[in-house]
Amino acid sequence: MAGGSGTRLRPLTCDSPKPMVSILNRPIAEHIIHLLRQNDITEIIATLHYLPDALRDYFQDGSEFGVKMIYAVEEDQPLGTAGCVKNIEELLRETFLVISGDSVTDFDLRQAIEFHRSRASKATIVLARVPNPLEFGVVITNEAGQIQRFLEKPSTSEVFSDTVNTGIYILEPEVLDYLPTEQSSDFSQDLFPMLLDKQVPIYGYVADGYWCDVGNLETYRAAQYDTLANHRPIAAGYTERSPGIWIGAETVIDPSAKIESPALIGSQCRIGPRVVIEGGTIIGDHVTIGADADLKRPIIWNGCIVGDEAHLRGCVVARGVQVDRRAHVLEGAVVGPLCSIGEEARISPYVRVWPNKNIEAGAILNSNLIWGYTAHRNLFGQRGVAGLANVEIIPEFAVKLGAAFGSTLKPGAQVTVSRDQRPVSRMVSRSIMSGLMSVGIHIQDLESTAIPVARSVVPVLDVAGGIHIRVDPRRSNRILIEFFDEKGINLSKTAEKKIEGAFFKEDFRRAAMAEIGNIVEVNQAIEIYSRGFAKEINAEAVEHSSTKVVIDYAYAVSGAVLPQLLAKFGCDAVVLNASLTQKAPTSQDRETLLNQLGHVVEALRANFGVQVAANGELLVLVDEAGDTIRGETLTALMVDVMLSAHPRSHVVVPVHASSAVETIAYRHDSHVIRTKDNPTALMEACYQHPNTILGGSGEMGFIFPQLHPGFDAMFCIAKLIEMLQLQERSLGEIRANCPRIAHRTYKVRCPWKVKGALMRHMVETHANDRIELIDGVKIFNAQHDSWVLILPDASEPLIHIYANSENRSWVDETLREYKAHVQNFVAQEAGRID
Repeated sequence: MAGGSGTRLRPLTCDSPKPMVSILNRPIAEHIIHLLRQNDITEIIATLHYLPDALRDYFQDGSEFGVKMIYAVEEDQPLGTAGCVKNIEELLRETFLVISGDSVTDFDLRQAIEFHRSRASKATIVLARVPNPLEFGVVITNEAGQIQRFLEKPSTSEVFSDTVNTGIYILEPEVLDYLPTEQSSDFSQDLFPMLLDKQVPIYGYVADGYWCDVGNLETYRAAQYDTLANHRPIAAGYTERSPGIWIGAETVIDPSAKIESPALIGSQCRIGPRVVIEGGTIIGDHVTIGADADLKRPIIWNGCIVGDEAHLRGCVVARGVQVDRRAHVLEGAVVGPLCSIGEEARISPYVRVWPNKNIEAGAILNSNLIWGYTAHRNLFGQRGVAGLANVEIIPEFAVKLGAAFGSTLKPGAQVTVSRDQRPVSRMVSRSIMSGLMSVGIHIQDLESTAIPVARSVVPVLDVAGGIHIRVDPRRSNRILIEFFDEKGINLSKTAEKKIEGAFFKEDFRRAAMAEIGNIVEVNQAIEIYSRGFAKEINAEAVEHSSTKVVIDYAYAVSGAVLPQLLAKFGCDAVVLNASLTQKAPTSQDRETLLNQLGHVVEALRANFGVQVAANGELLVLVDEAGDTIRGETLTALMVDVMLSAHPRSHVVVPVHASSAVETIAYRHDSHVIRTKDNPTALMEACYQHPNTILGGSGEMGFIFPQLHPGFDAMFCIAKLIEMLQLQERSLGEIRANCPRIAHRTYKVRCPWKVKGALMRHMVETHANDRIELIDGVKIFNAQHDSWVLILPDASEPLIHIYANSENRSWVDETLREYKAHVQNFVAQEAGRID
């Protein structure tokens, strides 16, 4: 009996050889030994290579199974199907049978042996007729059964028969003389073609009965279902309690559970109340099934725990897996040994999970989970890679991420690495640098600096890209890692996918010791940024400005950069919260600081105040009266300020921005470009349209393309000082001059699996001339020059509904209407899918 490594069964065979994969709660090898014993074959030699101890420990000397077992281990390298038999030829003195360790069959082997002897054959191949012979060796015999042609795994055009090689051979010892010693060789590719060439008579015996080559996960499931349906459970201790239902010893089943036939439930199991077990279900030994679980033909191995209300459908759940409450493991999915599936998590159809993985509660796993330990929905989110600091984003993760990014670049390339001042960011950046160095990438280390500085130096230093690590501006317990291209723009989705592919496959090149990357500290980053900053500012206007500004740095690293720049222009700036040793403020902390800023502006009679956030990218304004300016109002104000100074220009805004932008642009004979709701799209659009003077929004920050391609709150402050001086207006006056547009938004929970159906529904139920598909579905109302936008969230299971019009009543009514419509559709579609 020959073993196998099970390449195409890898989730199930990472820690177990293929012959030990379970069929009806017993290893394939046990089914084979049972078949051999039934056919009076009791002396068995098992040739082993991959994890040999697993099979030896299980069968021992074979006496417990009514046979005598001997083991031959290929120590150095696999010798092939024939080479491993050649390796034990001194033990083979008479007619012997070779059977693969990865097939399930009930063939009458005695008849095959009788056929072999009646033909005085030197080699007999047991054949079977199958509807699809492409995966097997195809054979043609004459009327006497002598083999005329033989072709291993033909292409479609080469198929000349539906009679295939089953991997069961009856051989005379002398045929082994044709094989080389201690070399890899194969029966179907080497020995049999050689015998045909030498006109040695070999025969094919077409057997009747069931045969399945367990070569992949699909045939593995088929073998389970076929064997169960044909009533072939072999294990002692399983009792047919009712027709087609076998139950092991000491298993307790709640009276309210419903079990359809055929089904197999192992020994010492616990089946809870109201569990539904559909026909075709196979449950191993020592398995616990929680209350109200719904099992539709899963194959559950020994030692699993299935939680209350869990749904398992046509899947394979290997040894020791824990499936928590309300989790779903769907058709064709395979979960390797010792995995944990969190509460309400969902494993999508045909997804494969390798052993020892943890699927987080609520996670939806749509792609194979091979490397790492935890299932994340995607590596990249809306703007880079984000995760809980020192929980999800840990040093090991960061090293892999750096190696993955570096592996997508040419060996010897250079990248910049920068960060905020937080210790956790320093830890992550050093780990990323280690990963980059390991794949031969050199590093320009900018150390702690504001992200606008980091972006601006990338094209100047002529590097292949950059990485910036900071505390997530929206969630202070998370780390955000952003990647730039050679222009300083966030990476495209295509580039992100390449990094994801390298990361999940761990497809990293490893540099030779002499080619490992090095690190160079860059000390002139602020100087480079400052030169560009000064070039794009009207220095005379700023120097002669009487504008008094109060700046709240909210304990961010921009507090170490902007004061140096403003000091060069002699700005009258009052600085608040510039310490770099304070912990990162939460959203609530920033609101408290913003309230304090308003009071300071009023008390000092300053022209305006500004709070800088997101490591120099975002800002919130406070006007001379202490009132905050943010969101759509801030977007409109900045567009008005910039187009007043630069008429007949372009501005770039996200698709959901208020139509006040178009009204302002019309006043200045300018053009509005709308993009998808993500930072990369805004940056790329600003770069692609040379006449763009401003990009962004109050929510994302503002881009000044002449300076660099990213968001920059620090430059925005200086530009405002310049513009207010030149235009002789206050922020309050500019805001009062902005168009009065009603613009409201609402969020609706929406499962990921429903988002696509909802978008298709919106397109199909509205006329083509009324919709726009830049991002999501925007539906126009000609009567009010108004619109509503249905926009899926890129990172959360949410749908954003935006309504925009000069008519506030229309906005309120439309938002209510579409909110109800979306909620109803989501509920119906989610129910239909479940």
